[in-house]
Amino acid sequence: MNIKVIAFDADDTLWVNEPYFQETEKKFCELLEDYLPHHTVSQELFKTEIDNLPLYGYGVKGFMLSMIETALRVSEKTAGIGIVEKAIEYGKELLEKPIELLDGVEEVLESLKGKYRLVVATKGDLLDQERKLKKSGIEHYFHHIEIMSDKQEADYAKLLKHLDIKPYEFLMLGNSLKSDILPVLALGGHAFHIPYHTTWTHEKIEHHVDHANFKEIEKMIEVLPLLLS
Repeated sequence: MNIKVIAFDADDTLWVNEPYFQETEKKFCELLEDYLPHHTVSQELFKTEIDNLPLYGYGVKGFMLSMIETALRVSEKTAGIGIVEKAIEYGKELLEKPIELLDGVEEVLESLKGKYRLVVATKGDLLDQERKLKKSGIEHYFHHIEIMSDKQEADYAKLLKHLDIKPYEFLMLGNSLKSDILPVLALGGHAFHIPYHTTWTHEKIEHHVDHANFKEIEKMIEVLPLLLS
């Protein structure tokens, strides 16, 4: 495949992320159950998050602000300061969650190190993602860390230019077809999809990928025979 650089998504590819958000969302919905049923609060929170993406981007801080905004809206501004304080508390708890590496991650990185340039290509809040990388214990495997505000074709094109490689020399591994796979394939790169059992609704798409540069694998460890044979 003439691959020179392998890029890894971070959240739910290298380590656990979305289950923590879903756990926090459940607590937030319980907090507002006097105003609306759980599923309705969840829908309202999602709507707020999507509306706020252009302003706050991805990450815990935007999620925290969206919880506060949603609480004020669904309660028609009658929610007490205690609810606002709880939303902030939940956000801080998210920021302090332990880093739980997914199965096979360190073995794959150790096996590929020195044979390819390894990079992280993730999106989210800069400070939070840097913190998670440091806490993960795997930062030393990576030649470059790219924390993007979004993952569109233009964002990947900028990364490829920085790495000074052609698209066909680039392989992306990630759990999101929308963010990790389709933009890279559109540029002429390679992409391996590693589905995760839980995915944020915004990242879900009904899309069948049929492309010569695409593979879907079940577990991270399955990349080794594909890349080391």
